Amino acid sequence: MAHQITRLDATKIAELIRTREISPVEVMQAHLDRIGAVNPKINAIVTVAEGALDAARAAEVAVMAGGKLGPLHGVPFTVKDSIDTAWVLTQRGSPIFRGRVPDQDATSVARMKNAGGILLAKTNLPEFSYWIESDNLLSGRSNNPWDMSRTPGGSSGGESAAIAAGMSPLGLGTDLAISVRGPAAQTGITSMKATHGRVPMTGIWPRAPRRFWHVGPMARSVRDVALAFSQLAGPDGQDAFATSTARSDSGVGQRTVGQLRVGWMVGPGFGPVDPEVAATVKAAAEALKGLGVLVEHVGIPALERDFALDVFNRLHVMEMKPAFQEAMAGHEGEMYKMARTMLSLPDTSMKDYIEAEQAAERLRDGYADYFTRYDALITHVLPIPAHKHGVEEFNIDGQTVDATYLQGATVPLNVTGLPGLAMRFGTSQEGLPINVQIVGAWQAESTILHVASLLEGVSLVRDLHPDI
Repeated sequence: MAHQITRLDATKIAELIRTREISPVEVMQAHLDRIGAVNPKINAIVTVAEGALDAARAAEVAVMAGGKLGPLHGVPFTVKDSIDTAWVLTQRGSPIFRGRVPDQDATSVARMKNAGGILLAKTNLPEFSYWIESDNLLSGRSNNPWDMSRTPGGSSGGESAAIAAGMSPLGLGTDLAISVRGPAAQTGITSMKATHGRVPMTGIWPRAPRRFWHVGPMARSVRDVALAFSQLAGPDGQDAFATSTARSDSGVGQRTVGQLRVGWMVGPGFGPVDPEVAATVKAAAEALKGLGVLVEHVGIPALERDFALDVFNRLHVMEMKPAFQEAMAGHEGEMYKMARTMLSLPDTSMKDYIEAEQAAERLRDGYADYFTRYDALITHVLPIPAHKHGVEEFNIDGQTVDATYLQGATVPLNVTGLPGLAMRFGTSQEGLPINVQIVGAWQAESTILHVASLLEGVSLVRDLHPDI
């Protein structure tokens, strides 16, 4: 029974708790047992919340009392270790913050708890959330549950690995350029980076550059992502970017299937893409067409004029370096490789910085023009499936690129602030998950959740759980 519980999605767990078919204590214990069994191999969980079982017992009392229950009542959730959790270690993947215990929850964590969720554990990340692998000097390297020799991604790689391995049904990650969508693709789960500002970043570090950072839900089903987002969205009076009061409609789109207009592309403008990945994107497009959706192969000229990864690199270094320098002052001996790399990067000249700002505006305009004709866009998330640990250079479709190119299709949504959802739709010849990315217009989360639910309904992928 315990193994079955850890394969359920959060929505089903909440339903079974409400109907008293399972208890919150059973659910929590099943996940704690799963952590004990598989985390030594995966190293996704870095801290288990001491009060998790006590909170589950309290949740069980509330169920038996027959009162009103929140939509996530009794459901365990995990949180990336850059997100503050009251009285639970939040060490940000660095010895510099060893032993740090916040006295207040981040807004996103507080909202999950207000919905009835129970904090289960904190998950691994790269130092300061800054790289595409989850490895650091404090808690070590996380492994991909599909293949331990491969990465579960970064920077929310511990979170993606925990969910894929059944240690958690639902969690929170953060995304600067790739970090909830890339790890989801490498482990075959679902995640969403909503429109910038939809979910407050209060209580999350680093905040610089604020206009590119997002926090978002990660889970094993589209409906779980929709449910979590409906609880997370909205201003909190502290994050000035979080101003929209609009709420998600939990994935129910405003158009019928026959009215939806969807484009698909794998480039140009994203960098090279592996043929298996490109074929998966096309397969997703064809699946939607088979449902009656109007689907067309498209291009976005703005992405060809201004390579978003280059734009991002010219903008974010100037804003992140001061935050890193402040945090590491007097702790230079405790820096890991990516912090050292960040500090070694040359400053962007003012001329290049202004030009990059103008390029970012052109990218926003280009997407705005696209969304006058289409409701959604389907692309790849990553140009390749999950890669081996420590690889810094890749040959993709005959072109040699460095590891930053893995962000080619995700970083445009951080530069523009547009929402994007990552979900599995294929499997590589090596048996690794391949995800697609569904992109929407500004604050059109309901549309991309709707398209994602359509794809989930026709997906032929059956091996959703790695054999650990």
